[in-house]
Amino acid sequence: MGAFVAEVRPRWSDMDVFGHVNHANMVTLLEDARIELLFTAATARSVPTMAKGSVVARLVVDYHTPLKFNGSAVRVEMTVRDLKAASFAIDYSVHDGLSTSDAVVTTAETLIVPYDVAASRPRRLSAGEREFLSTWDGRGDDG
Repeated sequence: MGAFVAEVRPRWSDMDVFGHVNHANMVTLLEDARIELLFTAATARSVPTMAKGSVVARLVVDYHTPLKFNGSAVRVEMTVRDLKAASFAIDYSVHDGLSTSDAVVTTAETLIVPYDVAASRPRRLSAGEREFLSTWDGRGDDG
């Protein structure tokens, strides 16, 4: 299916003194987009267990150009890769607007580990979760 797309809106308070969305707030925007995928979209597709627990085990953020606050939403494209029994990676591409032709300002990746909150330990992905996540495989048909 390709990339999952979320629209997130930077807030006035996300800016630093130079008018750019600062690092900590960019990470929060990535989290907002990830919630749309793992909680909202997964639940809508009858996979509510994704919203019951996961942790970010690794985060890498690369900045290509500053994201300047202008009150508009931005486009975050996400794909899933390295789908394993108890982890997966999400790749992010943040555009400075809602169009696919808008400049990519940030790319990032997170390693996500499903987590059993009640048992306080990592858990394995269910078959339904694996199927849902594979929908967003970024490799395309030839990967």
